[in-house]
Amino acid sequence: MKKIFIALAFWVCSSSIFAQNEYNIIPIPQKLEAQSGVFTVNEKTVVVGNSTWQEVAELLNTQLNNAGGWRKKIVINSSKKINNSIQFIQNERIAEEGYILEVSQKQVVISSKTAKGAFYGVQTLLQLLPTEIFKDSKSEGVKWTIPCCKIEDAPRYSYRGLHLDVARHFSPVSFIKKYIDLLALHKFNTFHWHLTDDQGWRIEIKKYPKLTEISSKRKETLIGRDRKTPKYDGKEYSGFYTQEEVKDVVAYAQKRFITIIPEIEMPGHAQAVLAAYPEFGCNQDKIYDVWTSWGVSKDVFCPREETFTFLENVLSEVIALFPSQYIHIGGDECPKDQWKTSRFCQDLMKREGLKDEHELQSYFIRRIDKFVTSKGRKIIGWDEILEGGISPNATIMSWRGEAGGIAAAKENHDVIMTPDRFVYLDYFQSGLKTDSMNVGIYLPIEKVYSYDPAPKELSEEQQKKIIGFQGNVWTEYMSNTDRIEYMVYPRASAIAETAWSPKSAKNFADFEKRLKTHAKRLDNLKVNYFKGFLGDKK
Repeated sequence: MKKIFIALAFWVCSSSIFAQNEYNIIPIPQKLEAQSGVFTVNEKTVVVGNSTWQEVAELLNTQLNNAGGWRKKIVINSSKKINNSIQFIQNERIAEEGYILEVSQKQVVISSKTAKGAFYGVQTLLQLLPTEIFKDSKSEGVKWTIPCCKIEDAPRYSYRGLHLDVARHFSPVSFIKKYIDLLALHKFNTFHWHLTDDQGWRIEIKKYPKLTEISSKRKETLIGRDRKTPKYDGKEYSGFYTQEEVKDVVAYAQKRFITIIPEIEMPGHAQAVLAAYPEFGCNQDKIYDVWTSWGVSKDVFCPREETFTFLENVLSEVIALFPSQYIHIGGDECPKDQWKTSRFCQDLMKREGLKDEHELQSYFIRRIDKFVTSKGRKIIGWDEILEGGISPNATIMSWRGEAGGIAAAKENHDVIMTPDRFVYLDYFQSGLKTDSMNVGIYLPIEKVYSYDPAPKELSEEQQKKIIGFQGNVWTEYMSNTDRIEYMVYPRASAIAETAWSPKSAKNFADFEKRLKTHAKRLDNLKVNYFKGFLGDKK
């Protein structure tokens, strides 16, 4: 009866379980049953793996060895229970990404249907250990105890994403891997990699070498936010990922069950491309430069056959590098000025029976969608691709509030909610001086946490079209990786809980309590997170 009471109390008010400071798990599990006692990990503890997902057991064992200073090896395919062990068991009745974690004083058992579920069980198990488990070297004097419990868990949404813009400010491969590790800790399963924009092209395309020779470099960068009387730093800025580096990052993410979705912007945000290949713009005689300012450039792709050939060739190389189901093609913030004055565009509109430039954008997106579909993939676009008629196979990423997502769901399209006023992490999070350089909209962590991705305007059936939730990180005012971490965490932790946990289990006051322990994990992982929620006024 006591166990039943605790489980019920968990659902009502997150219960006193977490007040005991023993089960500070983020994101909060679907169901947790507290039990008395602890399991102690020591040099004799055996990790018993399953041959189907041996790599998951190896990841856990490596982390335990690093923290404890041990040289333990895993055991594979033991069919019997072993005392003083952490054992993986396959259970076909558990949901695809779900797991059951049972901790007794004698043994820890992680049951799951898939390797992915086992991996998420490991992430929870690590959070039950002392926070020193996240250090990259041996910790002296730590008792590696795990509080006894039974956890049954599975995610709310199948798509749980975090985005990173590397076009405005480039991040090295080492940081991308760290970013992915943090995604894994929070049970995100998607990394949205924004690789191209007006201010830089960041991926090697072998068929078009000028994209890295020219489009990856801008001669200088805007200082501050003043665009009316702009000041620039006078320093060339550059950076791109080779295809070998991309393959390495993709493989790294796959081991952590994270899918990388590449974004190649079109038809707008194309000025960097046009600096190298002006023939794909509407003014072929113009000399373009990679843009040195922020905002939205009016220089866009012109929908000629040569442009589509170029984009198809680019996407062919991108698709070969990224095994993701989705390819993100942008589609946002495309000024129509040049299309309105282009004789070619106006003639094309008449020939295709398009009534305005919004329908011309839809024509553009449909052409790209047809090509991506022919490669066995699907496109994602920002909600502007709804304008002029949506491409039939497109998934919508709703960023300008919820309206685009609601409209798309009602038209039976899959939707990922990412409304800027709740999950754009370039918005400032406090009144501290360290927050002075930002886009200029206030977004504290409690507001991030308050958002629910299932709009009330949708019926229960239509809400099923909301397949996921994502936070976005635009880097105009994040010139280095420390700044990125400061702006992203711990707000991304709040996004992770909304994406994973049941709505009924969410409680901000409880989340804040758990976050104080989670902060120690971030400390041990050397994350430069925002500490304002801890009372730090720096």
